Amino acid sequence: MNALIIFILLFALMLTGMPISISLGLTVLTFLFTMTDVPVQAVALKLFTGIEKYEIMAIPFFILAGNFLTHGGVARRMINFATSMVGHWHGGLALGAVVACALFAAVSGSSPATVVAIGSIVLPAMIKQGYPKSFGAGVVATSGGLGILIPPSIVMVMYAVSTNTSIGKLFMAGVIPGLMLATMLGLITWYLARKNNFPRMPKASWTERFRSFKKSAWGLLLIIIVMGGIYTGVFTPTEAAAMSAVYAFVIAVFVYKDLSLKQIPRVLRDSASMSAMLLYIITNAVLFSFLMTSENIPQAMAAWIIDQGFGVITFLLVVNVLLLVAGSVMDPSAIVLIMAPILFPIAMALGIDPVHFGIMMVVNMEIGMVTPPVGLNLYVASGITKMGITQLSIAVLPWLLTSLLFLMLITYIPQISLFLPNLIFN
Repeated sequence: MNALIIFILLFALMLTGMPISISLGLTVLTFLFTMTDVPVQAVALKLFTGIEKYEIMAIPFFILAGNFLTHGGVARRMINFATSMVGHWHGGLALGAVVACALFAAVSGSSPATVVAIGSIVLPAMIKQGYPKSFGAGVVATSGGLGILIPPSIVMVMYAVSTNTSIGKLFMAGVIPGLMLATMLGLITWYLARKNNFPRMPKASWTERFRSFKKSAWGLLLIIIVMGGIYTGVFTPTEAAAMSAVYAFVIAVFVYKDLSLKQIPRVLRDSASMSAMLLYIITNAVLFSFLMTSENIPQAMAAWIIDQGFGVITFLLVVNVLLLVAGSVMDPSAIVLIMAPILFPIAMALGIDPVHFGIMMVVNMEIGMVTPPVGLNLYVASGITKMGITQLSIAVLPWLLTSLLFLMLITYIPQISLFLPNLIFN
């Protein structure tokens, strides 16, 4: 009964248009102060201790690094390198966009940042070459979702913080699924381009390819520094995030020189604003998790599901449907912070690996980024292309269906996610 009251209150507040962070906080405070005897001091203490975790520091650093890279010319050089490698195939520029999104995802950790950085450069070029605007928007909006699957990923950090799962294992687990999804998105792009006879680019010589690789090498090196540093034990994921922010600053300002010192305050201000917003959501989500635990709601749900005889297959299917519906109306960060503390204990009771469950949740969030009515990538792509959300929702369908097929593979073949973490950490 208490669970029902909590969720009715939460959704009622959200329906008023109130931000998710404030809805969470008000739900917790209203319930605790009217229906329980929990002292104010306990709530205040939980509010402050909830974000004391060292791992949370990775979030503002990855955001700062992504902003430096977005403004620092790294995306343009990655696009040039990607198109030099695959541009001569059918739909070459579109394929280059998929590859560039995968590369930029590996240094930014953010899906909207990937869509903005790659889309703002590639989409005008695609339209100029004669591609339909809807095709270009579909490619970039869905491929940009790789930003939260290919590590480093801000959403993975949030899942790790919510469930006490190893960030290092999650990052490693995202590598094969990320490359696999990028390949599947590339294949559907190539098929549609070949079917519609979309333009191909002249085949680049190996000299031109090497030249474009050389120009993008400073950006690509960040992937090796961050991932290599984590997996060799040189530094923790949080230290890797700080390292990536410093490195991104140096290459954007002093190596590529696309970012002037006068622009630095604006980048810092934008990063601080986004970090504050996410940290405020996290703080309220910690309170919500505290309320759930104090009312024994996750444990009661786990017991009920097990009593009903739900097996792993049925439970994972229900979770996927629940997360896909939530993804269409909520921000990925909020979903992870609300749903993970509820669903995680049930998954553990059923013997599901926490890392596999985390990757499955992230893939759901990625699909939610391009699902109307609130898919964030749709709105970012809409801002770039000036297309309506309805048009974009139709435009992304082929790639969305491909992503749903991929979700089924990730859900029911755990080894896709677990192969690398088991190989490295065991």
